[in-house]
Formats: sequence, structure tokens, C-alpha cells
Amino acid sequence: MKKLLTTAFTFLCLSTVAFGQSSDPTTNKNKQAVIQAIDSKYEALTDLSDKIWSFEEIAFQEKKSAKALADFAEANGFTVKRGVAEIPTAFTAEYGSGAPIIGILGEFDALPGLSQKTVPTKDPLHEGAPGHGCGHNLFGTASLGAAIAIKELIADGKLKGTVRFYGTPAEEKFFGKLWMIRAGLFEDVDVVMDWHPSAETKAAVQSSLALVDFMVEFHGQAAHASADPWNGRSASDALELYTDGINMYREHVKPTVRIHYHIQDAGQVVNVVPDYSRIWVRVRDTKRAGLQEVWKHVEKMAEGAAIMANVEHEVNLISGIHEVLVNRTGGARMQENLEYLGAIQYTEEEQTFAKGIQEATGKEQVGIESIISPLEETQEHPMGGSTDVGDVSFVVPTIRLSATTAPKGTPWHSWAVVACGGMSIGHKGMAYAAKALSMTMVDLFEDAELRKKVKAEFLERKGDYVYEGMVPPGPPPIDSEK
Repeated sequence: MKKLLTTAFTFLCLSTVAFGQSSDPTTNKNKQAVIQAIDSKYEALTDLSDKIWSFEEIAFQEKKSAKALADFAEANGFTVKRGVAEIPTAFTAEYGSGAPIIGILGEFDALPGLSQKTVPTKDPLHEGAPGHGCGHNLFGTASLGAAIAIKELIADGKLKGTVRFYGTPAEEKFFGKLWMIRAGLFEDVDVVMDWHPSAETKAAVQSSLALVDFMVEFHGQAAHASADPWNGRSASDALELYTDGINMYREHVKPTVRIHYHIQDAGQVVNVVPDYSRIWVRVRDTKRAGLQEVWKHVEKMAEGAAIMANVEHEVNLISGIHEVLVNRTGGARMQENLEYLGAIQYTEEEQTFAKGIQEATGKEQVGIESIISPLEETQEHPMGGSTDVGDVSFVVPTIRLSATTAPKGTPWHSWAVVACGGMSIGHKGMAYAAKALSMTMVDLFEDAELRKKVKAEFLERKGDYVYEGMVPPGPPPIDSEK
């Protein structure tokens, strides 16, 4: 009997070593440690976020933002590799050695034309300048904060393995992660963590929309619009015919499809038949497979428009992205950590600010939500936006989070999100995200069985699909003006 008890005790001890501490946040010392680490760094992280907010840098031009994040990582003991994947503003920051390797994504690009002061009415900080209308000043900062909290546990011998932060530029336009994937930067990672600013707090278990970006250019013959228009072949006519075709086609696509375009050049003056025009086109669907058919038809329509206007045309791929491959196993563990943290609490002043945002944007003045949403059922065809995180999720298992950084109903990609991202509502969401991310990373480092289950779901959902990034050959379009 004594021998049996000894054997049982030995097995219990070995099990504790093999699987780490309890996942229960109330008893897991490492989870308590990362919460305290984020709290102790709140002022420094807020300062970093506000710097990036003020830099207002767009896709592939985020020189000051990337430097601020990389310098902060380096100052906190990370080994930083700058300018990876032929992108000057892309970098990785790593600490530790060996397996497991847990990655975390951080974005930091702004959107054109959304500069805004931290007030609840539209008021540009710098007229016509960019602004963080998707909260990416908070995104990269929170993810790096989570990575630093994990790094401290590795340094203290509390966790074993490697934590790697990915500084990922150009999510809003060119999708920088595609080139980072192409460069092999995710090949050795076990699991990747990701989050995004939102109007609600929840484990993110919905997919996104697959997307393709391409540019259509028409080339004709210039002529005087009054004296000899018969000598001209109008590239502008071709562009108008093309947009008419797209708009007619909208009636005949599935409800999951979205088609947008931006006319970038339709001629310079009224008295010249334009010999050049350019339009940026974007097609989306909830699945890459559904996207392909629509995309190819919309491309063919450009040829038809060129024939009717008697001009030449060319179509150039910018890039394209996959829908997100959801991981509910990781989402369920994230949910447990969110429920332990509880909802973000807001002051009366913050609620007043939130209602001011809602009033200014024509929404019901209900203030900012302070709840943890339950774990949702994953929809087959969710609607919404797109992200190059989708491509990462087809390469490595990806666990995602949404954290509240703006009031309910706030129009995204707008001045209102910029306003919230530069003040305490955004700051609180940033710190909260850092805690939830680092707590879930603790689970991944400690629990080999959890990692195994996360990867098993990833392989099952991916099936026999072979990932191929949708990028043109050659280097990333760092200096593109189109």
C-alpha cells in the first residue's frame, strides 16, 4: 500500500511538472504575475501608444512607429531583427530559447485622412493627415506589453521556451504579413496570438472576409475635347463603362460578396480627352473559394470596357488575403481568462465622452459597454472586415481576442475611433488586451496538451488545403504611389 501511495505521489508530481500550474487564474501564479507586470508598465505602455497615435503613419511608411516599438522591445531585453522580409518597417523581437515558440502579432499603421483630436466631436489634429481609425496604436503596444510580461517569466525561470513579437506593418492597405509569411518568418512557431480593438470584449471566434486588391489602368489617346474629339480615345470612358459593369454585376453575386472601387485618376482637365485612367478595385467573400470566381469575372469586365472604348488596359494584382481560420479551442481558453479579469470599468467622465461620440455619429447614446460577451457560435458566413491575420491563421494556429476601445455603435475607420484611441478609453482597452493575451500565453507555455489540441483543430479545419499567398512576384511595394 505504501509503495502504491508513493507511486501515485510521484505520478502527481511528474504530472504537475509536465503540464505546469493549474489553468485557473485564481491559483496560477504566473497568470497573477503577468497581470501585475502589465499594471506596473501601464504608464510606459500608455506613453508608447500615445507616441504612435501622434505619429499618424500610413502603410509601409511607419518609420517612427516601428522604431518606437522595436526600441522599446530592445530596451526590455529582446533580440530585435529590423527590416525583415524586405520591409524597412517590419521587425521581430524575440526572447528565450527552444520550444515552444509562441508568437504575438502587433500592428501600428494608420489610415489616410482621419487625423483627430481627443475630443468627442470631429476636429482634426492635423488637417488632411492620417489617423489611427482602427486603433493600431493600441494594437502593437498591447501585444508588445504582453510579450514583455511573458519575457520576464522566462527570464525568471518560471516558463520555458521562446516568445516572439512580430512588428507587422501595412495591414490597412498592402497587407505586410503576406511578405513576412513568404519570407518564412512563421515556419517554426507553435501558436500565434492576435487581438484587435473593438466596441466589445470577447474571445474572437468568427472568421473574416477573404479579399483581393487589384489595379486597373486604361490607356487611350489624348485630344482636344472640343476641337477634335474624334482623334481621341478616352481612357475615362473606359473607366466609366467599367464601373457601370461592376454596378450591374452587384445584382448577380451572392449576399456574402462585397465589391468596392476607388477612382484614382479619371483625367486632369475638362477640355482634354483623357489618355489615362486608373481605378483600384477590391473584391471580398467569406471564403477564398467564393472570392476567386467573382474576382476573375470582375477582371474580365475590364477587358470588355477597354474594347468598348477602343483603348488598351492592364490589370495588376496588389495583394489578396484569406479569411481567418478560427480556433475555438484557443478561444475557449481565452474566454476563461476574460471571465476571470471581468469587464473593463469606466468612469463617469469616460461614459460622458462615449455618449458624446455616439451623439456626434448619430448613434443611440447608451455609453460604452462594460460586459464580457459569452463565447459565440462560429458562423459559417460572418460579415465584416478583412485582415491579413487570415493568412497567418492558415500557416500557424492563431488565437484571437477583441477588446473594447471605443463605444458601442462607433463607426470604425473613422475619426471617432481615433479620438478614443488617444485617451483613457483606448488606454484601458490596451492594458486589458495585454493582460488577456499574456494570460493565455501562460496557458500555452505551461500546457503541452492545450497546444496539441489547438494544433489538432487547426489541422482539421485546414484539411488538405495547401496555402499559397496571393502576392505579386518581387519585393513589397514599399514606395508605391498607386
